[in-house]
Amino acid sequence: RSQGPLTIQYSLLFDLDAQHRGLLKLDLDGLIHSSVLGPQNSVMQFSDNASLGAQFFRYLQEGVWHIWIGFDHILFLLALLLPAVLVRQGAGLRGAGSFRQAGLGVLGVVTAFTLAHSITLSLAALELISLPSRWVESAIAASVVLAAANNLHPVVQARWAMAFFFGLIHGFGFASVLAELGLPAGSLALSLVSFNLGVELGQLAIVALFLPLAFVLRHTPFYQLGVLRAGSLAALVVALVWFVERAFDLSVFWWA
Repeated sequence: RSQGPLTIQYSLLFDLDAQHRGLLKLDLDGLIHSSVLGPQNSVMQFSDNASLGAQFFRYLQEGVWHIWIGFDHILFLLALLLPAVLVRQGAGLRGAGSFRQAGLGVLGVVTAFTLAHSITLSLAALELISLPSRWVESAIAASVVLAAANNLHPVVQARWAMAFFFGLIHGFGFASVLAELGLPAGSLALSLVSFNLGVELGQLAIVALFLPLAFVLRHTPFYQLGVLRAGSLAALVVALVWFVERAFDLSVFWWA
């Protein structure tokens, strides 16, 4: 091999699909490098002393990106967070009395979801547990259905418990993406941690956008009826479509 850095450029299909990614694994004299090539980073340069920091930020970026385009993960999280700015009063609902009260509810859900999916993401990425992708994706869709249905007809009051239980399933979904990216043997732990951290940062960004706006609107009929109830109903319908498509390998809408 010639001396000096190796430069690789990849642009296949980017003009047709902005979400397309090229997965690269490179063996340089026994040292395995891996990377993900996308529209914003279509050129990669490798050398024998490639920076672990660059690899860390690459997987961090992919973790953030995956949660942002993982609409089923986002919809599940939002379905659990929608009631966080409300408290039950008799047969009805009223706005939470303080931002701290609402924030604690959000913290419980997010913490439980994070712990749960981190556990199964790690177990699956390390190949200690493996589940069929079809089962996992169907169960993720079902989790959105149940979370949304619980908003319409509350049965489970401890939303953090739902977040933890179903978060275990979502972790397998994250792991399937990480498996496609590949975990370099020489820095497996680093890549796993950075990808998971990216997922958490992307998740926190979503919460940071949601919570202040929801808190401001919490007393209004628009939020209590339009956002919570109508939004949960819409999420339920969408997730039912996902479930049918994933569980039975069907295309519900011909244009989908």
